[in-house]
Amino acid sequence: MTDEAPPARCGFVALLGAPNAGKSTLLNRFVGAKVSIVTPKVQTTRSRILGIALRDAAQIIFIDTPGIFQPKKRFDRAMVRAAWSGARDADLIVVLIDATEGVTANARRIIDGLSERKRKAICAINKIDAVERPALLTLAETLDRAGPFSDIFMISALTGDGVGDLGTVLAKRIPLGRWLYPEDQIADMPLRLLAAEITREKLFLQLQQELPYAAAVETEAWTERDDGSVRIDQIIYVRRTSQKKIVLGKAGARVKSIGSAARKELEGMFDRRVHLFIHVKVRERWIDDPERYRELGLDYNA
Repeated sequence: MTDEAPPARCGFVALLGAPNAGKSTLLNRFVGAKVSIVTPKVQTTRSRILGIALRDAAQIIFIDTPGIFQPKKRFDRAMVRAAWSGARDADLIVVLIDATEGVTANARRIIDGLSERKRKAICAINKIDAVERPALLTLAETLDRAGPFSDIFMISALTGDGVGDLGTVLAKRIPLGRWLYPEDQIADMPLRLLAAEITREKLFLQLQQELPYAAAVETEAWTERDDGSVRIDQIIYVRRTSQKKIVLGKAGARVKSIGSAARKELEGMFDRRVHLFIHVKVRERWIDDPERYRELGLDYNA
């Protein structure tokens, strides 16, 4: 007798959580490469991002969603709707709870939303490396009583602790079926958008509190060169002239630093030379431009 290979499985797993719960970090951990940008700022993820991971005979397609919170503006509503849309379309849902924060108002909003939609989910208590075990056990008991969770895992997306066990369960529970993507594909995102996201990450990291969410990055042109390199032209949109001065820095030093950091990471990701050119423009109402929403896969009418 010969051992038969396990049947192929393929399914979508939505990662839900409050802002800064660690969804993008967990996605990158599962995939084994950066496919979603990570910064200390909340609401870094603005649209649904797909990351593809393989585990045994299973292809797990993770949906990294924007953080769920109480929206106040059109852009906020669009992001929250995108998150719930990702959950609706998924075969499984993993809800990340920040162990250092506990059951916050935003976490309760997610729990109540799942109950209203009659959806079960797997709970992953994240950042366990930052909390003492007695507090973790108390939090787990509280979440177990909350209702919509079939399982509760304790993980650290940053260190990888517990992530393997969670991945094993996900691989066993997604539906039987043929893989939807080639074995070597790790994300479903146009390179133009990925390049813009990397620059936006460097923008956030360097500006810290100076420019919270008043900026957007767009890849305006992508030009393949005969020598195998690529020229990428990008625009950073800000809403006021004063913000443009912040992004540019003295004699353009800040934007050069942002561009240098982005270029180095893009060259590593694409394994080729990158010529990155960044311009900064003021567009007062960019956040109300329907075209920006379409580019991000967000619903302008949310």
